[in-house]
Amino acid sequence: MPENATTVTAGRSAAGSERASFGTFKGVFTPSILTILGVIMYLRLGWVLGNTGLPLTLVIVTLASSITFLTGLSIAATATNMRVGVGGAYFMISRSLGVEAGAAIGLPLFFAQALGISFYIVGFAESVNNVFPSLPTPAIGVVTLVGLAALAYTSADLALKAQFFIMAAIALSLVSFFAGGAPAEGFAAVATVPEKESFWVVFAVFFPAVTGIEAGIALSGNLKNPGRALPLGTISAVLVGYGVYMAIPVFLSRIVPEDVLLSDPLIMRRVAVWGDAILIGVWGATLSSAMGALLGAPRTLQALARDRVVPRFLGRGFGASDEPRVATAVAFGVALIGIGTGSLNVIAPVLSMFFLTSYGFLNLSAGLEGLIGSPSWRPQFRTPWWTSLLGAFGCIATMFMINPGATFIAAFVTSGVFYLMSRREMRAYWGDMRHGILTLLARYAVYRLAESKPDARTWRPNILVLSGSPASRWYLIELADALTHGSGFLSVATIVPEASSASGRVQQMEATIAEYLRKRRVPALVEVHVADDVFRGAEALVQAAGVGPLFPNTILLGETERPENMADFARLIRLTHRLQRNLVIVREAATPPPERKHRQIDVWWGGQRQNAGFMLALGYLLHASPEWDRARLAIKTIVSSQEEQSVALNRLQSLIARGRLKAEADVLVRADDTDPFEIISSASQEADLVFLGIRPPDPEETLEDYSAYYSDLLARSEGLPVTALVLAAEDIDFQRIFD
Repeated sequence: MPENATTVTAGRSAAGSERASFGTFKGVFTPSILTILGVIMYLRLGWVLGNTGLPLTLVIVTLASSITFLTGLSIAATATNMRVGVGGAYFMISRSLGVEAGAAIGLPLFFAQALGISFYIVGFAESVNNVFPSLPTPAIGVVTLVGLAALAYTSADLALKAQFFIMAAIALSLVSFFAGGAPAEGFAAVATVPEKESFWVVFAVFFPAVTGIEAGIALSGNLKNPGRALPLGTISAVLVGYGVYMAIPVFLSRIVPEDVLLSDPLIMRRVAVWGDAILIGVWGATLSSAMGALLGAPRTLQALARDRVVPRFLGRGFGASDEPRVATAVAFGVALIGIGTGSLNVIAPVLSMFFLTSYGFLNLSAGLEGLIGSPSWRPQFRTPWWTSLLGAFGCIATMFMINPGATFIAAFVTSGVFYLMSRREMRAYWGDMRHGILTLLARYAVYRLAESKPDARTWRPNILVLSGSPASRWYLIELADALTHGSGFLSVATIVPEASSASGRVQQMEATIAEYLRKRRVPALVEVHVADDVFRGAEALVQAAGVGPLFPNTILLGETERPENMADFARLIRLTHRLQRNLVIVREAATPPPERKHRQIDVWWGGQRQNAGFMLALGYLLHASPEWDRARLAIKTIVSSQEEQSVALNRLQSLIARGRLKAEADVLVRADDTDPFEIISSASQEADLVFLGIRPPDPEETLEDYSAYYSDLLARSEGLPVTALVLAAEDIDFQRIFD
């Protein structure tokens, strides 16, 4: 494991069994429904109705509740497929999409929950100020926050017990409201009527009303049976809340004029039989919602700290119930800043963006799990994968409709956190679905590739490097990495004897080589093959490597000059050619330079069209890599007379122009008795890499004859700089790449 990697672990703490004390009603339904039937219902639902009218208000309620309902289904599926621990939405997302995605959502979610505290407290303070104008709203908010924080700091259980009384007060207020009607004296004319807002602005203000399910999810680590409590409690709260939110606008639209709805935030009090019951309800609802957020936000931060996303001291728990007191203090500070804004309409859209983002990821994780269909995905509460993905799409679409700019900012923040977490190389000891997602995509791509025929214009190098130990022949991997950089596949293979194949040794060697490559930032697949003979092992690799259409189309290896190996080497070349695998044999210079300058690449254009086109493709790919992009690419050839020189030069220059290559043409004239390799050696003395073609084995040629040809080639090319001997074998006209 790299030194800078961070390890995170899954599961509950040792105190988990002691603190898991809440059931469905107390731990999920109560905090959820009290947050749903909260500040928006009492202080903004009449305003929503006045702005949009009854039909569009019902559309807003239905659309917002549908998103929450679909998210509730996704939560139900996820919660019944895993042991849900502390952290609610963060826990579910991180265990499905990975710790980086969880952190990208968890951090913004914590701030949304902490701002939610101030949102509900500002609503409480606004209602108190409406009754007692002499009391300043900020002062009411700060005092209320201190009181609630003290209660949450002491005990979550005590705070939840207090919510039963609040629920009774809300029920009483709703009975009083629906039993009421227009006051006997009627509604007085409104002097100043606020301007109406657009549909999506109103939707953004309303949406936090249905985000109450976050309050129940956030207490996941304190539930006796999360797999039962979360689905039942969440969906029940959504349905009950939807029924109430649909009934109130219908009732109000029959008795309250539009201008009064727009201007009077406490219109429900004027309609109710006993107006003070509405005050008791709104105060109870806002305080309980604030308490729910004050309980949830610290637990999200606690989970983030225990996964080492944020400093670990923030996740410290106290007492038998593991109270997150340090995290509560941090949430208190964020809420205090939020109270300073003093406006529901300012805080609400910010909350909408954060909650829609977390809802979107909850839906996405459940949808992808269902789509992948891994054996580990066995939820007791089954939700069709397409409904979860529909919920994710609805969240994203709604965010754009509310505010495209804010959506891009939310995406930027989320992506930034994801990037920072990725740079920390966090490693979690729990499984997530990323491997399954990649497998699904790879499966689709491989099957589609199998149906299509390779073409010169879409050709990419898929290189198998027979390097042995990477440290001993690093130059092979370095060259292959430069050739495949950003455009192809690279596999690094080594062959070990049977004696090295003891239990676990092969896997350990693969991991060691992979780590060696990773530290040098070389993306590659690693394969360790066991064989008694190196050449037999190489032949087996050439024949078996790859999956379907994703097989290595190019084999890259070092040369051998040992006479006893020439026949085996010739057989490997013949097998590679018969399998239509391109071959690149790299020969190091006899006296390698002290430092590679990457100044010049020489491609010697021979008589074979296939080899010439393939060498030109390799030269171009190498020249396009960051390591070689400043090198001079030269295409060279040899002719027999001065008359042929101008014709060959024009042909090469035309090829360079037609192929839009940054290359130079060089045509040399050979005297009758001059060995071509003398000319090549002289002309390429300053090159850093030379590409030379070799001829393929003749079908009737014996291994002895071809090994004699190969030995002679090595002898005649002695003294050249680093040389790549190239043999094209694929059924592709490589010159078409440059047409």
